[in-house]
Amino acid sequence: MVDPNQVAGLEACAANDSPDGCLYGTGLYKTGESAASVDDTFRGPTGTLEVPQRFLMGPGPGNANPRILAAQTLPLLGHMHPPFLAIMDEIQAGLRYLFQTSSNYTLLASGTGHAGMEMAVANLLEPGDTVLVGVNGIWGERVADMAERFGAKVVALHTEAGTALSLADLTAAVELHRPALLFLTQGESSTGVRQSLAGVGELCRRNGALLLVDAVASLGGVPLFADAWQIDAVYSGSQKCLSAPPGAAPLMLNERAMAKVRGRSSKVRSYYFDLLLVGDYWGWYGSRSYHHTGMVSMWYAVREALAIVSEEGLEAGWARHDAAHRQLWEGLIQLGLEPFVAEERDRLATVNTIKVPAGVDWAALCKHAMDVYAVEVSGGLGPTAGKVWRVGLMGYNAKPANVELVLAAFRSGLALQGFTGGVSAAAASA
Repeated sequence: MVDPNQVAGLEACAANDSPDGCLYGTGLYKTGESAASVDDTFRGPTGTLEVPQRFLMGPGPGNANPRILAAQTLPLLGHMHPPFLAIMDEIQAGLRYLFQTSSNYTLLASGTGHAGMEMAVANLLEPGDTVLVGVNGIWGERVADMAERFGAKVVALHTEAGTALSLADLTAAVELHRPALLFLTQGESSTGVRQSLAGVGELCRRNGALLLVDAVASLGGVPLFADAWQIDAVYSGSQKCLSAPPGAAPLMLNERAMAKVRGRSSKVRSYYFDLLLVGDYWGWYGSRSYHHTGMVSMWYAVREALAIVSEEGLEAGWARHDAAHRQLWEGLIQLGLEPFVAEERDRLATVNTIKVPAGVDWAALCKHAMDVYAVEVSGGLGPTAGKVWRVGLMGYNAKPANVELVLAAFRSGLALQGFTGGVSAAAASA
């Protein structure tokens, strides 16, 4: 029912030449604030949202599985309601399968892959700790920056873009610097490198270091065995091989990592990412307490994504991604293109980096692919900017029809620039 005092007050305000001076003690302004005229200058938006259909074949996000999008339309639940807590339990179980771990400590960080990165760094490093960061692209650079902000002593171990760090180099650096934490990126999406983790977990155990792995662009697309490979902490993102929208960062810690969290001498510098608090919301410590409002619809999406992974099976999913990767390169090589990553063993199946030939305008090809085929093909990032194209084959998009569409876009775009398999017309006439 409309409050007559509120109506009367609004009418009186409307008749007043100086609304800022209009005060009344009931209705909308019962707390005594002055009323002002509503400014409609920036009113909007209005109408129903419409977006174009795209094939997102870049490094991510990829196209979401329609089943996952449908899950987000389900009715909202309260973030502490028992049915929603049961969904969170399902998510944790699905993450154990995805990470191949028996650890109790799995959850989704509320945010993109960067949220998982920051949550891991904030909890596993204290001021003064030494962290050895493997840098073979932009994500090692980001972790080094982030760790420094949290007061850690950063030692960066660099390798040339397009190459992986060797176990010998990692061993020498760990034994020299004796870090509290070693960070590696399994799937470096800026360079297209798949970093081998063989022997690294054992190396860290021998030297008293924790092993943190970025699997944002690789989890679900290439093999990862957290327990068997002795990975202490690993994080990922929902928008890559899981084919969900951006907004959730899967995270796993094992008992060694949790011992570090519990034994800290200082508080985690981020309240939002403090695992002693967030973990309690996820039931890590035998109870449930409110920390922040869980991302209800986003959690529905990830639950559905994890169900799809479980129904297909990890090994079948890995094989599907590998088949798409091989199909792509068979076609690209026929076009006269070359991989940026020289060693086949180091090529990431989920984000493929392709050398831009001399004289070819990489941005023009990307624009042609979008304008004509509605296909996103991305340029390089960080150390590969202007040098490569990046093609993502992740989750729902890792299928033959999508690969053929990408190849058609390349074939057409290269032909327009006169590229004949060796050099472009522009380069040949230079």
